[in-house]
Amino acid sequence: MILDKKNAQKFAYEYIRERILNGTYSGGMKLVEERLADEIGVSRTPIREAIKTLEQEGLIKKKQVVNPTAQDLIYLYDIRILLEGFSAKRAAKYMTPDKIKELESTITKSRSSFLEGQSKEMYNSNQHFHELIINECQNPLIIEKLEEARTIFHLFSLRFDLYSRPNIIEEHEEIYNAIKDKNEELAGELMANHLQKDMNFTLEYIGRRGQY
Repeated sequence: MILDKKNAQKFAYEYIRERILNGTYSGGMKLVEERLADEIGVSRTPIREAIKTLEQEGLIKKKQVVNPTAQDLIYLYDIRILLEGFSAKRAAKYMTPDKIKELESTITKSRSSFLEGQSKEMYNSNQHFHELIINECQNPLIIEKLEEARTIFHLFSLRFDLYSRPNIIEEHEEIYNAIKDKNEELAGELMANHLQKDMNFTLEYIGRRGQY
């Protein structure tokens, strides 16, 4: 494969990032430039640039795939509780009828996926629910920070079943209703409580498994 410098860097970045997020490159794995260059079929320069970009995103640290700890999880949830709570308030104020309908459809899909035991589909619906609300904050810096936090959080989901917590769908429905009713304060409060319950459940789950 022959690629110019810009496309080689983009290809290397997307290749490495995808393998981190799907678990092929597991947490703690050391990324060796020479080996990746041979594997991907590009020179070391685009590999080096791709790693630098992924370090800025928080997926790589000291040329190792990030291996999030329970403390990292708490920090990430602190960010999500503050910023997604704010985003939910904004959603209650600004979300259009079409987007509200789309938000409702994520709940319908989640419920169907849960009943059919389709964990991946439920995960995707959950992600979409939160993305729709986050985008309503209308602040690109908040969106970027939350995307970074949620991307690293995704690494937890590769190791733990974080979506088996009871009442997730019901809580989404309560948040949806508050947004639909344009109740800004309630929407923000419900989102913050929802994420706090997520965090408590996940820390208990990790403790039971004795992972940290």
